[in-house]
Amino acid sequence: MTTNLLIKNIKQLVGIESTVRNAPLKGTALSRLDVLENAYLLVEDGLFADFGNMENCPERAGQEVDADGRSVFPCWCDSHTHLVFAKSREEEWVDRIKGLGYEEIAHRGGGILNSARRLQETPEEVLFEQAMERLAEVRKFGTGLIEIKSGYGLTLESELKMLRVIRRLKEAIDLGIKATFLGAHSVPMEYRNGNRQGYIDLIINEMLPQISGEGLADYIDVFCEKVAFSVAESEQIIEAGARHGLKAKIHVNQFNCMGGIAAAVRHGAVSVDHLELVNEADVEALKEGETIATLLPSAAFFLNDPVPPARKLIDANLAVALATDFNPGTSPSARMPFVLSLACIQMKMLPEEAINAATLNGASALECSQEYGSIAKGKRANFFITKPMPSVAFLPYSFGSDLIDTVFINGKR
Repeated sequence: MTTNLLIKNIKQLVGIESTVRNAPLKGTALSRLDVLENAYLLVEDGLFADFGNMENCPERAGQEVDADGRSVFPCWCDSHTHLVFAKSREEEWVDRIKGLGYEEIAHRGGGILNSARRLQETPEEVLFEQAMERLAEVRKFGTGLIEIKSGYGLTLESELKMLRVIRRLKEAIDLGIKATFLGAHSVPMEYRNGNRQGYIDLIINEMLPQISGEGLADYIDVFCEKVAFSVAESEQIIEAGARHGLKAKIHVNQFNCMGGIAAAVRHGAVSVDHLELVNEADVEALKEGETIATLLPSAAFFLNDPVPPARKLIDANLAVALATDFNPGTSPSARMPFVLSLACIQMKMLPEEAINAATLNGASALECSQEYGSIAKGKRANFFITKPMPSVAFLPYSFGSDLIDTVFINGKR
């Protein structure tokens, strides 16, 4: 039996596509956001079925919602999060207020290693329940597709525990979820004195085969930074992931330009994420491939670090996505509308660019643009109705307001 949902009297239907794209938006195309005024939207069996001007609105069939002059957006696609974790880290935030830096905290066993200790001690069921609560909040913020990484385990047992939690989340909630294996998030203390390769071997020879055998991950990630893994070490792990069918999504250029972007592009990474610092060689490397630059402005905001150079990347005709980096240490928020506000205010992205980067390009950074990221016939009906607002730009402009009224996932409220 077909189930229909008709949304009528939409002030602005945002992010529509007449033809489903198979590639992210690049350069000037990122600023082209298709909007239909005074529109209707028809959903059938959880998919977008049709849209158009109200003068052509079909007669009522099934459930009907009167948008009453409010706007409709496709749900956000958050392509970089660490949503499964055991405890918050506000004490480190206070340490940074007192003057300690991220790298100093990391070197003395804080940061990622702090989260790893806590996660190793926390039962799987507790992690699952906490993550479900966070996902419920994420959904209220308008997110309909999300990536979740491991990386707070740093042992075979605990990395598997995290990835199994993510698998349970996929089965338990209606959001689209992609899982990324990030065993190479940090080098555990016991491997730091002359045996770094021992931990890399553990990732390659023990973690990856079991993760692959259970089908627990969609991607592999490495934190390519001076506080974590070198370019050569990162390449070892990327190559091992590829042998197990896992494409790369790489943390890189958060604190240093080390050549990690060029290495990621050479290995066909789907995305390179962070990019607070980018030099000309990095830009040229990105031009050589199809790797998406995923920017995480709320992490830079929270750490008071340089903001990613979005304009430099967009003006170089590159594909840019936006994500939250939701995690307990450097970006403890999954509120995508605030990410858009930061992108506009601090990174000088146009509202249209930010919306596209957080929807269609976010979906592309998870290789899901055929199903998510825009309002197009045949795509999953993940969308939200806003509260009354005068324009599309008002959403990132009013950074302190909650403008999302009703969220629909797979056509269900």
